[in-house]
Amino acid sequence: MPTDRYKVYVIQNADGRRYIGLSNDIARRLVQHNDGTSTWTRHRGPWTLEWSSTHMPLGDARKLENLLKRQKGGDGLSRLLTKLSSSVS
Repeated sequence: MPTDRYKVYVIQNADGRRYIGLSNDIARRLVQHNDGTSTWTRHRGPWTLEWSSTHMPLGDARKLENLLKRQKGGDGLSRLLTKLSSSVS
């Protein structure tokens, strides 16, 4: 597996709760979140993909994941996601 194949992602449920993670296969992870394979997201779904990053090395993906998690959701996370999205476009 190439080292630059990871993406950070944010999923959200109907209640507005978010989960931030990283994966080399977001589609597979989203299925796992929705079918109950993933413990924290079990019984809180259904989940939909709100945002995902570009591909990056695992170390960079972990740093970005931790940065997003430190925002504790809410307005700070929304602003950061908007900023990240506009810097990619």
